[in-house]
Amino acid sequence: MASKIDLHIHTTASDGTMSPEELVGRAKRAGLGVLAVTDHDTMAGVDSAVSAGAALGVEVIPGIEISTDYRGEDVHVLGYGLDAAHPALREVLNWVQEDRRRRNERIARRMQADGIHISLAELEAEHPGATIGRPHFARVLVEQGRAQSVSDAFHRFLDPGKPYYLPRTYLPIARGIEIIRRCGGAAVLAHPLQYGYSPAELRRLVAEAAAFGVAGMEIYYTGYDAGQRGALSDLAAEFGLFATGGSDFHGANKPQIVLGALDVPEQCLTDLKAWLGRAGV
Repeated sequence: MASKIDLHIHTTASDGTMSPEELVGRAKRAGLGVLAVTDHDTMAGVDSAVSAGAALGVEVIPGIEISTDYRGEDVHVLGYGLDAAHPALREVLNWVQEDRRRRNERIARRMQADGIHISLAELEAEHPGATIGRPHFARVLVEQGRAQSVSDAFHRFLDPGKPYYLPRTYLPIARGIEIIRRCGGAAVLAHPLQYGYSPAELRRLVAEAAAFGVAGMEIYYTGYDAGQRGALSDLAAEFGLFATGGSDFHGANKPQIVLGALDVPEQCLTDLKAWLGRAGV
């Protein structure tokens, strides 16, 4: 039986609950032969995952998921095969990390004012090298008995409009795509149905993203049915984008997503590698 593919997975370097090494081991047991580590706004977990993959016979594709601003909304762009050491990427990610840290400090102060024992320094020490974000605050709320689960913590405390939500400053989508391409990577529009757009609004997003240089679109994604995949495939074809697919696995932070359960066609990997090959990566 052919090995499985998953091109959208998170580790403890961002908001997943498995270390890169643990993730690759789980992926191997789940029958995955190829995976992409796509942590939020960081590539800190890629090298460890690649090394673990080499030892276990699992191909690991370097990746990232960048949060961008599109007409005032948070839209995610995946990058594959990019150079993690490129100065342009390092500059942008340093800016993103500093913006995240300022927001984290403000969230922690809000929680402290409500009598919740939390220290950002302690949180960073507990998750060395990780990109701290709302899921980490959610787990504190669960551990202290103030929420039943991470999803409950988001729903009651950390989603937009809730007490501990604070907005971030996002990179413009055109800039995010340009950085990925400048660093030798393929830019892919992530989970296009998650933004709640109407068909006309989604078409406008895809058209503009393609004009900015997006090469692919995530069509195979956890929860997308055959009809949705078909409509997305037609839209991708209209703008000359290749299809990719990934589960968006986060471990215990998204327990409903099972690693290895999503069927991603091999053609997705073939087309991604063909694009990277043409780009000289």
